[in-house]
Amino acid sequence: MAQNSFYVTTPIYYVNAAPHLGHAYTTIAADVMARHHRQKGDDVFFLTGTDEHGEPVALAAEAAGVTPRELADKNAERFKALAPVLNATNDFFIRTSDPEHVRAVQEVLTKVKDNGYVELGVYEGWYCPRCADFKSEQEIIEGNKCPIHLIELDWEQEENYFFKLSKLQGRLEELYENHPDFVAPQSRRNEALSFIKSGLNDVSLTRGKLSWGVPVPWDEKHVFYVWFDALLNYYTALTYARPGEDLRGEFWPASYHLIAKDILKFHCVFWPALLMAADLPLPRRVFVHGYLLLEGHKMSKSLGNVLDPFEVIDKYGSDALRFYLLRDVSFGQDGSVSTADFEKRYDSELANDFGNLASRTIKMLIRYRDGAVPQVELDPAMHAEFEELNTKVSSLIGRAELTPALEEIWVRIRRLNAYVGDNEPWKLAKDPERAADLDRVLATLIEGVRVVTVLLHPWIPDRAGRLLHALGAPEDLHDTDPSLTIAGAQYGARVPRQVADIEPLFPKQQQPA
Repeated sequence: MAQNSFYVTTPIYYVNAAPHLGHAYTTIAADVMARHHRQKGDDVFFLTGTDEHGEPVALAAEAAGVTPRELADKNAERFKALAPVLNATNDFFIRTSDPEHVRAVQEVLTKVKDNGYVELGVYEGWYCPRCADFKSEQEIIEGNKCPIHLIELDWEQEENYFFKLSKLQGRLEELYENHPDFVAPQSRRNEALSFIKSGLNDVSLTRGKLSWGVPVPWDEKHVFYVWFDALLNYYTALTYARPGEDLRGEFWPASYHLIAKDILKFHCVFWPALLMAADLPLPRRVFVHGYLLLEGHKMSKSLGNVLDPFEVIDKYGSDALRFYLLRDVSFGQDGSVSTADFEKRYDSELANDFGNLASRTIKMLIRYRDGAVPQVELDPAMHAEFEELNTKVSSLIGRAELTPALEEIWVRIRRLNAYVGDNEPWKLAKDPERAADLDRVLATLIEGVRVVTVLLHPWIPDRAGRLLHALGAPEDLHDTDPSLTIAGAQYGARVPRQVADIEPLFPKQQQPA
């Protein structure tokens, strides 16, 4: 992969039901990273999509009285519609029912077989149909239940082809020892490594009792186990995402896979092992985030405790949702979400801290200087506050520490608000002898507003774009525009010359009486 390439993926989302806020969470996080790397000038590829095979889809389709294909087609469109509503800039949307994906899966897994990592056997064990996963004794909770879906497990016995995972235990341990940042955060790395060191068993590569899946080319009675089909999407998408091009040379291995902790075993153990068996390069990093919790539980379609991202966006806009999910819940940890907390963040931080700062700074420039920004030396006291802020934010995003990066920016927003209070420009405007002081304060404020807005753009691209346009940037602003570069987000680098008035960025919502 070229040095200036950045490839980020979300998990592909299961089509047995409609999208919810948990799906939006990962997509937003990946989009923040993709947008930031475009600001850096990197060649970016951002992938998301849908996982459409396996028993959960077949069971959901049967319950709905439709075919698995009909259910997949219907729900895939709903997931595809979610990305633009979130203002996500994914470069491709993969469906695992795509014929190009199917062919590539068959090629890779045939290579795994040819390399000696596949054998025929009989599997017996406890199985969760909603996870599409056989559970080890350590993974089963009281009542013989799945720890994720809280349903009783089924005892399954069938003839399968097995992936010889056990043969790769030593190589996986070496991977974790030699590349300590392969999985983050550290707690998730430790969890994956503990699973590996507890002893790996061979796992089912195919299913003999299902028909809704990728056919096994060497045995037509089997389809590939859905997880191996799904994991390969990150690789197969690059073979056909751009018609007539093979993007693997530019973007593989992936820079970041973003996943939730419930699929850690598959992405941090099975996935690198599968790539090793196929003689393919491993991804650089897997970042495992926590759950969004509602009433103390992970949001889950099967548990029925989901929030509709479309409803939130209809009322507040996509920027407010993007900001809240990565501000209120530290990315990488579990965190509770609620309407009350959302509204509090919206009012106190988006409307007051940031929106009001931008609005009153622009209005003071218009009132006192006819919108012309004084081209004077900025207040040296503020230089230290902003020194290397852009590199700090970039470094944090490079480690997928999206919430701390946002806090770094917000510290400066609070400092700019304090600067207004400390200097009281409305009082300076009343004293003609202090015109030079007013010029310095106004120029310092608007440059600070510009810098934080450029850095905030990956989180709130719509409102940040509107504000930057009011500061002189093009109206149809793109992530690669010079007005948005991370290098240009250096304090004092691009002081605006003229400002235009702007409507409130985050207007207060009228609450019911």
